[in-house]
Amino acid sequence: MALAATSSVPPALGICATSFQISARGNSDSSLGSSSLVFVYGTLKKGFGNEWLMQELVSQQHACFVSAATTKLEFPLVCGPFQVPFLLNFPCQGHRVRGEVYLVDQAGLRRLDELEGLGKGHYERRSILVEGLERSLAQSQAVNAEAYFAGSSYAVEMLGAPHLPSYSTVEAENYVPRRNRPPGITFLEHVQAWIAAKK
Repeated sequence: MALAATSSVPPALGICATSFQISARGNSDSSLGSSSLVFVYGTLKKGFGNEWLMQELVSQQHACFVSAATTKLEFPLVCGPFQVPFLLNFPCQGHRVRGEVYLVDQAGLRRLDELEGLGKGHYERRSILVEGLERSLAQSQAVNAEAYFAGSSYAVEMLGAPHLPSYSTVEAENYVPRRNRPPGITFLEHVQAWIAAKK
């Protein structure tokens, strides 16, 4: 049974929506009636360190790839400790950031929220306008998507880091996966130590 896209998803994204089927498990969370477009700009992109989660969500029919996209406004994109990318919520600074958009249901969003540490203050999920979706009615049409921004408790202290137009293989070359990071120190402690070292 094919699912219908919501009003927040442009009709021309139906290619993605019609391929996004209800899970064989009959999970009610696999309904596009409560799905969102999600803009990923860092390790969740294809070919990067946490792509495994997007692949898993797609294989379980909790997400589907829509298109490459770019933020409508400029935002600072910086690399912090372990070459982890952070999008900072300071519009009209930095660059129009390049990334990818997925259509993700509520079960998938919960998985992404967990990875991004929403309950721990690591990142915050906010709405953002993106453009250039290949399947939109016009590539200049801006659509709302969710994106994971650096936590507000430390974001301003990262503004001095170099602003990037995209998180590329150059930045990702020195990315350290979570399993390889020093134990016994929280992510926020790593962030604060990185900020202190940059002062």
